[in-house]
Amino acid sequence: MDANRTTGLRGRVIRAAEYVLEVKGYVSPIELLKQMGFLAPSHVRMWEKGVHACLYPHIQAGEKKLAGSLSIFDEWAREQGLIPVQATLRASGRDQSHELRVTADANPEMEAFFRTCYAPADITPRKLDALTKKLNKPPDLVVFMTVSESAACQECGADVPRGAFLFQEKNEVTCLQCADLDHLEFLPSGDAAMSRRARKRSPLSAVVVQFNRRAKRYERRGILVTSQAIEQAEKECLSDADQRAAQRARGAVQRKREDKKLVAEMAETICAQYPDCPSREARHIASHTARRGSGRVGRSAAGRQLREDAVRLAVVAHIRHEHTPYDELLMTGVAREDARRQIASRIDDVLTKWMSR
Repeated sequence: MDANRTTGLRGRVIRAAEYVLEVKGYVSPIELLKQMGFLAPSHVRMWEKGVHACLYPHIQAGEKKLAGSLSIFDEWAREQGLIPVQATLRASGRDQSHELRVTADANPEMEAFFRTCYAPADITPRKLDALTKKLNKPPDLVVFMTVSESAACQECGADVPRGAFLFQEKNEVTCLQCADLDHLEFLPSGDAAMSRRARKRSPLSAVVVQFNRRAKRYERRGILVTSQAIEQAEKECLSDADQRAAQRARGAVQRKREDKKLVAEMAETICAQYPDCPSREARHIASHTARRGSGRVGRSAAGRQLREDAVRLAVVAHIRHEHTPYDELLMTGVAREDARRQIASRIDDVLTKWMSR
């Protein structure tokens, strides 16, 4: 494996770009910077709402590191033969004519660069057309479900209790009545078919999000649509409920088959990289790290591609918990960083032993 590809800034950029491409189906400079931690999602949201005049000042990286990262990304995209797709960056408010600026001086070269997204080299024409439409589709209206005990509409002064809805556009927060959205009804998340169909039937809709204080992020809670759209969606869902249930069952069987194959391939890769690792432990590591929905390294893009660095991370995590007193140290109040330092040599010993055949 090319050491220059996986180490330093270049490795960090490539890993982030590969992850975004795998998860979202495309990768862009903005999504890359978010994944690398150079751009906070909260700043992007404020920019999209028109609160921030431009995005560039909120990128949390020095000029040299930022320029280097973007240069590496551009070079990598060309090397991979990725297909460039131009995206339209519009504000998320009701004024869809307002196009967002990335730089303060609207530098044409930088604006064009940040508007260029990249699709996989092997994408089909049909999927490329769908992606192009998605990237140039007007952004969703977003309504916030309040988490504070009370808030006030800045236009009419009405109190908005906890759990009610607020609409924000630029720096103004208004109730739904002042935002001309009070004729819409709330449809909670939970039934994907129902939400999809209701949204399709509604001439006006908005996504409802709420801030999760524990996770420190906004989470989707449902949508606002017309009552007529909800009624139509209910009728459609009742008419083909059996068919959709059969599709879900077939999908579950297919996912189980794919998971079983991934675990077998990962266990084989672990044994190849660590020939002295007991086969029983290799199967346990593979099964644990590749569990669907776990968020572990085996479910990441790198893990599913059985990359050496991802496999090593999974093996190290297993050794940490099964062959060292790491868990016991944490239970006695030792800080995580200190506990890891104390067991580092033990992990190295086990790795060396498993690689020694």
